[in-house]
Amino acid sequence: MRLHVEGIGLAGPGLPDWAAGAPVLAGRAAYEPAPVVLAPSALLPPAERRRMTETVKLALAVGSEAVAGAGREAGDLPSVFASSGGDGATITAILDILASEQREVSPTRFHNSVHNAPSGYWSIATHSRESSTSLCAHDFSFAAGLLEAAALAVAEARPVLLAAYDVPYPAVLHAVRPIHSTFGTALVLSPERSVASLATLTLSLERGDGAETRMAAPALEDLRTGNPAARALPLLAALAEGAARDVALPLMAGNLLKLAVVPMAPS
Repeated sequence: MRLHVEGIGLAGPGLPDWAAGAPVLAGRAAYEPAPVVLAPSALLPPAERRRMTETVKLALAVGSEAVAGAGREAGDLPSVFASSGGDGATITAILDILASEQREVSPTRFHNSVHNAPSGYWSIATHSRESSTSLCAHDFSFAAGLLEAAALAVAEARPVLLAAYDVPYPAVLHAVRPIHSTFGTALVLSPERSVASLATLTLSLERGDGAETRMAAPALEDLRTGNPAARALPLLAALAEGAARDVALPLMAGNLLKLAVVPMAPS
């Protein structure tokens, strides 16, 4: 499958957005980790903004940046939202309540607990009636989401938004499923070239064991392995470098998603 990348969103430690993060990922600037600061999306009315969790803030932040970079209307795009486990903080809070004498879960906590909550907030924020898929594939969630978004874009012959995101869990869940940092990214993928196209991606599957692409800088490699959504970093680095590169992302059962990344020459 062949797609064109039109817009990119990014939020991670020391990578506050794509404009600031691209030089770091390309090796043209030093990587200096810093806390991720997420603001409630201005797309939502005040009542909805107050209900947003960190997971929702992250998904909407990177999605909005990617759509703006592509120059698209957010409400016109089908979407794929990928997360390895959803909102662990909300699940922990619900379990704490259920283990107490009160045992009354608020409706807000309940609707924030479901895996497709970010896509729901996105639909409200953008007034979108387009299809949206929310998926989970453990550490392979970004690659699975990318494959799903690419297939959807090619099948429907239209641009698609992919958003991938994961946030650290509270201590009780972190002990069994450690996620060490907040990280999210988003891509607008189109089957057709446009004036906004940044690069071409050619996707293929390789069966069996193979070597995945890693980050050369130790701190960025730690980020890649410490957050499932950050498995996107080798692809993002290739896009930031602006040179033709091959990237291999791991999929389930030892398979690889192979990506040939070719920058677009100015049209």
